[in-house]
Amino acid sequence: MIDTPKPNVILMAEDDSDDQLLVKDAIAECGWDGNVFFVENGEKLLDYLMRRGDYCEPAAAPRPGLILLDLNMPRKDGREALRDIKEHDELRRIPVVVFTTSKADTDISKIYDLGANSFISKPVQFEALVNVMKLLGQYWFNTVQLPAGR
Repeated sequence: MIDTPKPNVILMAEDDSDDQLLVKDAIAECGWDGNVFFVENGEKLLDYLMRRGDYCEPAAAPRPGLILLDLNMPRKDGREALRDIKEHDELRRIPVVVFTTSKADTDISKIYDLGANSFISKPVQFEALVNVMKLLGQYWFNTVQLPAGR
């Protein structure tokens, strides 16, 4: 079921369509040679990762090299989705960066306890968002060494 992750694939769980568009534009501005896929809630995130429903075809759901996860989403929030990902043997090695408007200390502590790799508060200005996307790409796709078959 699980195939080799593609480092140039980012999967973002974000329910706000404006935020999706801004992130897509920021990634394009960075000049990344890759793809970003979006899901609207934690249930769809897990469907994508487990290849269920609309995502049963591998071409519709390439294994991501990085997951960007909003915390506050309908149906299944980011905290629940993160817990499910990190408890799953075949998914837990995919890096998860929580990317949210929250700056609450309780959220930060909780997501690290659940196994998130990073916590980033969403920048308000587009230029700052582009900078964050550049840094994320440089770090996760060009700097760190991750285990094969994550």
